[in-house]
Amino acid sequence: MVQIKDKFKVKADELNATVKEILKEHGSDKIGEVTVAQVYQGMRGITGLVSETSLLDANEGIRFRGYSIPELREKLPKVNGGAEPLPEGLFYLMLIGELPDTEQVQELSGILARRSHVPNHVFATIDALPINTHPMTMFTTGVLALQTESLFAKAYADGINKKEYWGYMYEDALNLIARLPRVAAYIYRRKYKNNYHIQPNGMLDWAGNFAHMLGYEDEGFKELMRLYMTIHADHEGGNVSAHTTHLVGSALSDAYLSFAAGMTGLAGPLHGLANQEVIKWILAMQQELGGGTPTKEQIAAYVRKTLADGKVVPGYGHAVLRKTDPRFTAQMEFAKKHLPDDALVNIVWNVYETVPPILQELGKVKNPWPNVDAHSGALLVHYGLVEYEFYTVLFGVSRALGVLASLCWDRVMGQPLERPKSVTSEWMQLFVTGKAEASAE
Repeated sequence: MVQIKDKFKVKADELNATVKEILKEHGSDKIGEVTVAQVYQGMRGITGLVSETSLLDANEGIRFRGYSIPELREKLPKVNGGAEPLPEGLFYLMLIGELPDTEQVQELSGILARRSHVPNHVFATIDALPINTHPMTMFTTGVLALQTESLFAKAYADGINKKEYWGYMYEDALNLIARLPRVAAYIYRRKYKNNYHIQPNGMLDWAGNFAHMLGYEDEGFKELMRLYMTIHADHEGGNVSAHTTHLVGSALSDAYLSFAAGMTGLAGPLHGLANQEVIKWILAMQQELGGGTPTKEQIAAYVRKTLADGKVVPGYGHAVLRKTDPRFTAQMEFAKKHLPDDALVNIVWNVYETVPPILQELGKVKNPWPNVDAHSGALLVHYGLVEYEFYTVLFGVSRALGVLASLCWDRVMGQPLERPKSVTSEWMQLFVTGKAEASAE
């Protein structure tokens, strides 16, 4: 692992020199203009962050270091006999900017396995919560309990030089990624499987071992976890979980505190909680229609009723994307290969054919196409993971790969404290009537 760490520092030094030159020559250049509407409406479209790990294109979808989802599925190393990419390989790619070979990914898998020990006090902290606590609350609590293990926090308290910050952040990030599957699986087995726990298998890859600890030995489910952990890992830096992790990290908070903050954002219905909302919506539709597989006509009627009631169709629309999410497509391809006759999956496909034309007709959203959440739950249900409240925890384990790789880059590049300027609506009224001037501060 020292080799990867050293390689990361070389890449960082090169990029820091490039950024320094960009700021010297173009620091005063403008990137677009901020409108009053953008200030009020969630800062949509404002370019105000740098995230090295991925870039979201409205028409092409997510690219990790320039590679699309289909390219990652083809080019990233896989387990022997497997068809889906190993998420460890994606972490390497996001961190280093180069596709790893099989040996490098196997080395990283081994390092994560050796770092995966979770102290008993973390489990005790989770056990102190009522059993009916939402899994995401347990998950965030477990991450905060792990903060006692932060190497950065200990080193900072000892007074290290700021040039050394990145190395401790890197070690914390690797340790946290290694431990998250164990924490997540413990929560799942505690809440849904009578507190009967399964010990990790250090011979398995990171996602395969996660599936094992959850209690699913089916090779199809392990392949699903490899795909799921890869496609949910990152979505550039402006989404709530990534931005929150970056924001808290900019205060020099360690990886544990920063990631825990990001997970409280992921838990929101407009972010990671949406995957459970999709399954709830489909089950509610089935119940209202008397069970069974609804026809496309019945689906269309239920969609119109949902919209007429002032609700959204979960899983459809995206703040940036203007086409079908490639992550949805990847899951659909997985389903066509492994479970083409699954009833719930076929409902998902019928919804896919039904919803976009209705949304286009009504002009409800700029993007009427499905996002990643529209398909993932149906795949999990097929393999027996029916506890949809837990789905966002799966999302969180995956998202750690992207946001913690980004946090390493934030620290090695010396990103400053994030502190955008805010104004009051009184000031805005003065500004729009020409009685106040915008400040560059």
